[in-house]
This record gives sequence, C-alpha cells and structure tokens, in this order.
Amino acid sequence: MASSPPSPVLRALWAIGLEALLSSSFDGVLILLQRCVRMYAYGSSTLVLALLFNTLGFSDTQLGAFMTLTLLGDVLVSLFLTLLADKLGRRNILMAGAGLMLASGVVFAVSSSYVILLLAAIVGVISPSGNEIGPFRAVEESIQAQLTPHNLRADIFAIANMFGSLSAALGQVSIGWITQTMTTSWGWSPLAAYRAVFWVYAVCAAVKLGLTVLMSEACEAEQQPRTWLASVGSAFPTLSPESRSIVWKLSLLFALDSLGGGLVPQSFIVYFFHQKFDLATGVLGVIFSLTSVVSGISSLVAVAIAKQIGLVKTMVYTHMPSAIFLALTPAPSNMYLAAAFLILRSSTSSMDRAPRTAFTAQVVLKEERTSVMGIANVVRTLAQAAGPWISGWLSETGHLWLSFIVAGAMKVTYDLGILAVFLNQKARDESAQ
Repeated sequence: MASSPPSPVLRALWAIGLEALLSSSFDGVLILLQRCVRMYAYGSSTLVLALLFNTLGFSDTQLGAFMTLTLLGDVLVSLFLTLLADKLGRRNILMAGAGLMLASGVVFAVSSSYVILLLAAIVGVISPSGNEIGPFRAVEESIQAQLTPHNLRADIFAIANMFGSLSAALGQVSIGWITQTMTTSWGWSPLAAYRAVFWVYAVCAAVKLGLTVLMSEACEAEQQPRTWLASVGSAFPTLSPESRSIVWKLSLLFALDSLGGGLVPQSFIVYFFHQKFDLATGVLGVIFSLTSVVSGISSLVAVAIAKQIGLVKTMVYTHMPSAIFLALTPAPSNMYLAAAFLILRSSTSSMDRAPRTAFTAQVVLKEERTSVMGIANVVRTLAQAAGPWISGWLSETGHLWLSFIVAGAMKVTYDLGILAVFLNQKARDESAQ
C-alpha cells in the first residue's frame, strides 16, 4: 500500500478513495465503465417510464403492478444467474445480462402492449427505480472484492457508487432536456420522444456487452480441482453455518430497508413531482440529476467517515437522516422546498452503500462472496417488489404522499436494527484479519 501523500489536498483525495482508483487494474476500470454506461441507461429510462405508461393510457395501479412484477422477475433471473456465476463464468453471466438488457430496450422502444412490455421487463432488465437491477451488481462487486486489497474495498465500492450516480445524473438531465426539446421544438409526440429514450437504452446495453468482452480471466473465481460429481454439486454453493446466521440477519434487515425503498421508487417520485407541481421533463431532469450528483459525491465522503468510526456506524449515522428527509418530502406545497428535501435526502442516502457492501464482503468467506452478495441483492429486490403495487394503489386514490412517510419510518427502523445486531460483528474474510 502506498503511503499517504504530504499535500493536504492530496491527503484529502487519498482519504476519499484516490488510491483505490489509481490502483485499479484494467479489469477494474472496465467494471467502472460498465457501471457508468448501465447507470446512464437506468437514469434516462427511469425519468420517462411512468410518463410513458401514462401516455399509453395505463392506470397508476397498472404502473405499480408493472414495477412489482418487474422486480419479482428480476429476483428469479438474478438469483439463478448470480448463484451460478462462479461456476458458469462471471463474464458469461455479465454478457447474458447485457443481452437481456438490450432486448428489453428494443421491446420498450416499439411496443404499446402492456402484456408485452411486462414480459420484456420480467424476463429482461428494466430498472423501475433507477437503482441496480439484474445480475450485474453482485457479480461486479464480487470481482472488485477479488481484485482489490481489503483496506481499499470500501474506497473502490464508494468510487463505483459515485461514478454510477454521476452517470445516472447525466442520463436524467440529458434525456430530460432532449425529450422536452423533441416535443416542444421538433414537433415530436410525447410517445415518440419517450420511445426514443429506450433506443438509447438498447445502445447502452450493446456498449456494456462490448466492454464485458474485453475483461480478462482474472475476473473469474478460482476453481479448485474437483471430481465430476463434486462439480455438479457445487453449482449451487452452500454457506458455512456462521455465514448462514449472518446472512439471515442481514437479509431480514435489508428486506425492511428495501420494502421502504420500494414504496418510493424513483419513477413514482418523478411522477409525484410531475403531477403535484406540473413540471416538464427538462425541469424534472435537472431536479433528479442534482439528487444523483449529490448522492454520488456524498458516497466518497462516507469512505473517509468509515475509516474513522467503522463501517457499521457509518452505515447507520449517514442513512438515518436521509430517511427523515424522505418522510418530509411530500409535506411542502412549494416545489422548491419539496425539491430541497429530496436533495437533502440524497445527500446521505447513498453514504451507506459502499460501507454496507464492504461489510458484507468481510463478514463471509471469500468463496461465498458472489453467492452472498447475490442473495442479499435478491432479498432486497424481493422485499422492494411489494412496494410499487401499494404505491400505485395509493397514487390512484390520491394518497401517494403516505408512501413517503411509511418508507421513512421503515428505513429508520432498519438503521436501528443494523446498529443493534452488527455493531460488534468481527470480520471473517482472512484478508481482513
């Protein structure tokens, strides 16, 4: 590990992860680039997803049901792919995911059928919340954990979150103004403009597929010599007893947090602001790109905090304020104040992600990481899936604001649970000892 530089400015950059970025291998850079491309696509599509459904004449309840069933479909696909990733090849799984993402983008660009769109989202990869979906995150984080020294893992995860958030912000602001220009200056219909976004989504998936092809063998899991029978049995890996106990506790708490998040997916927050304040897509793009920028930058600050107070305390102390601001977001009748609460929420909402990922990576054995991270992501997605359907019904009855309050309360409860259960948890990854 390189020593910290003498310059105060460089020391500050070192503290928020510059060393991890400079130490990244070519494969590590490719993973960061893939995340950027993917999150640009997610950010752009999330901005228009609810508006597309509204333009097609689908009800808010149908929108909520669509999001729920999409997330449930993602659970099945992601669980299967992540559990088999180390056996079938991590790069193969990432390429398969990119192919599904490309197919989904094409279908959304051409179809007006609710059933066909739903099937494409369930089988393919469409993010209704703007957050990670599909097998990508678990596999990529397992690769990053393998390629990165223990002391730099939180840094590299934070950098990945920052680049992802900034890319989502770029997608939101660019697509927001482009679609507004299409409809107001170029004479496009809203439907044609929204569909064009999904052609961009498909192109992003193709770029991601190309980047995956460039990855090297170093990204794959170490394969131990096995008999044929043992190899078949290892396709679906088992966890050690201690890991199972940890995973169950983490999963229950992650589920609570994700159910809260599922009540307020970004597509519904966009829709809430559009309906309540009658905002154009360009203005919506600016607001939500600001939230993504703030979220991305704050994730780097979390690394410096974690080095001082530890991973668990950082997860809790940074996440709880965001839950409170989330609950306050629907209260103001003034758009600027509501947007301020939303941006304040974003200022700490992502600060727990890198510490959470680093914590998960170090409390299980290295050969269990891909499976555990996949299980954790599946549990989060499964719990999140119930939320949009509820929020769709609340929106149709004029009570979408209630989702924000309940979500905030659930997230505060999650924070207190993490602190109570895992404050004194010791690392099990031998490199962390």
